[in-house]
Amino acid sequence: MMRGQILTMALVGTLGLAGCEGMNQDERMIVGGLTGAAVGIMTAEMLDANDEWTIIAALGGAAVGMLVARNYHTGECAYSRGDGTYRVRRC
Repeated sequence: MMRGQILTMALVGTLGLAGCEGMNQDERMIVGGLTGAAVGIMTAEMLDANDEWTIIAALGGAAVGMLVARNYHTGECAYSRGDGTYRVRRC
């Protein structure tokens, strides 16, 4: 049962990435944050987490989803601050 749900989430996520093809950076950031929060909530629900852990999972998922760029050569990632600027840190 759990394996089927994980595979379904992976498939939906993969198909969702294809939908980001024509988006600008701000749109990808918003979609990424919302998708990350949704995945966090679904994961918490699948694990029967209480309300507090569900909120933490949603916030964590949103933070991961807002990762907008990764430079594999330097090992740095750009994270959106939410005000139109970005913070560059090691991944």
